[in-house]
Amino acid sequence: MLSLLGIVAIKDPFYFVGDAFYAARKLAKGLYDQNNHLVSRVKSNAVAFAPYVPLGPRKRGRPRLYGDRVQLKHLLSDPKTMQSATSPVYGEDNVTIQYRVSDLLWRPCGRLVRFVAVVHPSRGSCLLMCTDISLDAIEIIRLYGLRFKIEHSFKQAVHRIGSFAYHFWMRDMKPLRRGAGNQYLHRESLDYRNAIKRKILAYHVFIQAGVVCQGLLHYLAVAFPSLVWSSFGSWLRTIRPGVPPSELVVASALRQGLPEFLLNNAESNFLAKFIVERQDPDELEMFRLAT
Repeated sequence: MLSLLGIVAIKDPFYFVGDAFYAARKLAKGLYDQNNHLVSRVKSNAVAFAPYVPLGPRKRGRPRLYGDRVQLKHLLSDPKTMQSATSPVYGEDNVTIQYRVSDLLWRPCGRLVRFVAVVHPSRGSCLLMCTDISLDAIEIIRLYGLRFKIEHSFKQAVHRIGSFAYHFWMRDMKPLRRGAGNQYLHRESLDYRNAIKRKILAYHVFIQAGVVCQGLLHYLAVAFPSLVWSSFGSWLRTIRPGVPPSELVVASALRQGLPEFLLNNAESNFLAKFIVERQDPDELEMFRLAT
């Protein structure tokens, strides 16, 4: 992920918002070293430490940094220590949440991290973390709430586009029994290792093609909503004016317009000509009858 962020080459400092998987030393330290910050959720069994407060004169040796150990889930156990506020999450009105802020030392980073314990009346409780201790707790909650917008894109990628429905089998791969563990590729031949790399590359290309398709559907929905709705050719219970169509509607509109596109543009459009020349004659006749 750090390598991908380097490819994007964002010049201004930013906050990386991720789920509990990204609450790790490598990502947090990598972002902080580049003057960026991490906002993520932490697991309920995570621990942190209070800063050590010396009670007497300093002794010889390395100064002690970590004080008492704190189970982060205990931040949710005392409602009296929590504050109330209106939920900053997008799309929520008249919703009151409870939260508690605590700046503690997080051992993977070796520095102070701001933890926010949040109790939502309908969504339950969660523990959030931010490496920027100057960021307000409400802003941390708002930023993490934005992460859920990407979940809808993942759902459409899985169920509508099929971006993760790849099934590429390698004929030369050695069969493994259940529970046999991983293969030790460094013990295999160079040809075998190259074949494995080729198979993994096929996975990546398939997923990237799905991402490109989904992006094109989004573009058509935003740039040509009237044309999409006029070509939809199906029925929906509710069509909200001013709201771009979904991936389902755009895909259906493209599917409805494909026969007419192929038959009327086979001589003038290079893409239509390319498809028609490689199309099964029987299917092309079905397209002609459909139009």
